[in-house]
Amino acid sequence: MIDLHMHTFFSDGELIPSELVRRAEAVGYRALAITDHVDESNYDFVAERMGRFADTMTGGAVTVLPGGELTHVPPARIGGLVARCRAAGMKMVVVHGETIVEPVPPGTNRAAIEARVDILAHPGLITDEEAALAARYGVALEISGRGGHSFTNGHVLKMARTHGATLVFNTDTHAPRDLMGREMAARVAKGCGMTDDEVAALFAASAALVARATT
Repeated sequence: MIDLHMHTFFSDGELIPSELVRRAEAVGYRALAITDHVDESNYDFVAERMGRFADTMTGGAVTVLPGGELTHVPPARIGGLVARCRAAGMKMVVVHGETIVEPVPPGTNRAAIEARVDILAHPGLITDEEAALAARYGVALEISGRGGHSFTNGHVLKMARTHGATLVFNTDTHAPRDLMGREMAARVAKGCGMTDDEVAALFAASAALVARATT
């Protein structure tokens, strides 16, 4: 199992990083990204501490990538903040997309894609134009395991199929109960209409993102 969207108590998660990694390892994870919520007030703080933590995990059973999830950032400021997050050492930059269960500013999906983030999380009712742009720029769209955000998984799948966009599965873990093994993740993916081949491609895409981030 690879999961590239997870939270600790450095934002609104319940666990310290080491416990998150240990619990993930126990249910079969082999790689994860810690992507606590960031904006311009804390991105450097999170990047420094998660980078330091990830260094201590080098050579362990689980590959740990330091990252961040830009959350409710005004669309006009997303591009500049993405660049600063990468410069600060974040290996996995995610943007909190236009989920239908939160008042995310309109234009966030497009701004994130234009900034060429690694993953656009729970992009809600993503448009044809946005999905086509994600495919063009190599931005992965998220199939979410988190309640609420997962309501539009079927739509995200439809848009990705239509335009050839890459999909990844993430749990958006905030608490131990959110963790999923690969089998459960596959069942969630099939629940939104994915075929076996699409599920395999979903997991392969996550592995490719890890490989890109670690080379």
